[in-house]
Amino acid sequence: MKNVFIINAHEKYPFSEGKLNATLVEKTKANLTRKGYNVQITTMQDDYDVEQELDKHEWADVLILQTPVNWMEVPWSFKRYMDYVYTAGMRGQLCNGDGRSREDVSKQYGTGGTLTNTKYMLSLTFNAPKESFDDPNQWLFEGKSVDDLFWPMHLNFKFFGMEPLETFACFDVMKNPDIENDFIRFEAHLNKHFRAL
Repeated sequence: MKNVFIINAHEKYPFSEGKLNATLVEKTKANLTRKGYNVQITTMQDDYDVEQELDKHEWADVLILQTPVNWMEVPWSFKRYMDYVYTAGMRGQLCNGDGRSREDVSKQYGTGGTLTNTKYMLSLTFNAPKESFDDPNQWLFEGKSVDDLFWPMHLNFKFFGMEPLETFACFDVMKNPDIENDFIRFEAHLNKHFRAL
């Protein structure tokens, strides 16, 4: 692994300017550059070219999606990105269709991914507290994990043949933030998954 593509999926809202996600992107870039990785970044707030984005996906050994959690999902601007970039990638850059074939009915749906040597990592920022996950007594998530909540995003990357690295999350970032400890945990998370080249 030497090439890392970071997507900053933050959408600017009146109550959230995106400073935390931008800082996490910069910390990722600094950490990985120090270790010898090549890093490219796309930010949803900037213009992008669909073909260049597909090239970045093919170039990357690891894709890191840095995103806030808005209404239990990624922001609309990243959904738009997926609609344009990922749909265009079905021509073969990201997948060859859905993997099935009329000639071979044993091929399963979702097995057409072409990024089989690529890993991905989700890095999420939540207003929800950590305690609201993995506990069946919690009213909203009813014992579900962060990865359960983001299962559709995991499936999108699996559809391209990618393999997951452990998800990272910052919790309660608006009502009860612990940002300095989040940064310490984040550095440790990166160090665990990315060794110096």
